Amino acid sequence: MVFGMTLATYTLFHVLLSLVGLSSGFVVLFGLITGRKLENWTSLFLMTTVLTSLTGFGFPVQHLMPSHVLGTLSLIVLGLAIFARYARRVSGAWRKTYVISATIALYFNSFVAVVQTFEKVPAFKALAPTQSEPPFVVAQLAVLALFVTLGSLATIRFRETPIQAARSASA
Repeated sequence: MVFGMTLATYTLFHVLLSLVGLSSGFVVLFGLITGRKLENWTSLFLMTTVLTSLTGFGFPVQHLMPSHVLGTLSLIVLGLAIFARYARRVSGAWRKTYVISATIALYFNSFVAVVQTFEKVPAFKALAPTQSEPPFVVAQLAVLALFVTLGSLATIRFRETPIQAARSASA
């Protein structure tokens, strides 16, 4: 039992949180790329991603694992994103801080999703049983390249006030 749930139920809860976090995170990221804040999606992404990281610590283990280190790093960047978004209202340099930290948090969850895919899905496990084989490395490098590209676009394109609105106001 974990927090009053069977391990299977707790695992399902954790996985559902992470899937909602991933899905809403991609909506938020594409919103940033197109210059939109998407308030409700952002709240959903940040909340479920924080909960995903926190519930990751609830699994019964006997020692510190790489997932704990990544979960800790994720909570740090999520704290920074939440502070930049809500306390500093993405003003000034906090805009880039928010975009970059939110993108990193989404990347961390995507990294874990690839790891879990290669661990749990038989066809992927057969391709990379120890997760050191080329298919796993290529998949992780592709995910990293995708996030560097999307994160760079979001950092460049996201403004506190969308560019079109600023042009209309000055006309």
